[in-house]
Amino acid sequence: MVDNNKLIDFQMRMKRLQLLNRYYKMTQFYSFLKDTAVKGGVVIVVFVTILLALEYFLLDFNELLNTLVATYSPPIIFSFFLLSETVLGLVPPELFIAWASKSETPWLFLFVLATMSYLGGIIAYFLGNRLFLIPAIKNHIENKIAIHIVNLRKWGGFFVFIGAMLPLPHSIVSLACGLIKYNFKQYLLVALFRYLRFVIYAFIIFQIF
Repeated sequence: MVDNNKLIDFQMRMKRLQLLNRYYKMTQFYSFLKDTAVKGGVVIVVFVTILLALEYFLLDFNELLNTLVATYSPPIIFSFFLLSETVLGLVPPELFIAWASKSETPWLFLFVLATMSYLGGIIAYFLGNRLFLIPAIKNHIENKIAIHIVNLRKWGGFFVFIGAMLPLPHSIVSLACGLIKYNFKQYLLVALFRYLRFVIYAFIIFQIF
């Protein structure tokens, strides 16, 4: 009887996976994921190429980063980064990761940056959840990020994962989550992949700088 129950449970799980796979194919999730991953790879390559080109032809980027470390205290940089990660991702996180590489404790600074990014997403979530109770603002923002709202409603947690891991604006995805009242606990769990993204990028950027 126990074995039969396990078999039935396994078959039901497989059936759910098959239905989920069919749904993702119908909604073109796999194509979207592939395109986003390719674009993300291109963004990384372009970013690194630009930095190397700037350093080779125009300025000493390492010296610039060292100057930033010497001129501005970590709390100022972290505060600015938190603001950036809350408001539409104003500055690419890669620049801050490069800055962290010049600190005395680069991995500790990286952890703080990842935490600031995670917190920025949470703040953006609550902005979407509370601030846009004002109808005029809500309608304006919905029009601006309509495609992200559509994708979030179609793919849920997977879209949050993409926003956390790939070069989609994490703050905008978080904003959309708050706007449609996406499950907050699930958002917090999936958004933790933001830490993994910072670690992966750090392994690349720390080697360069």
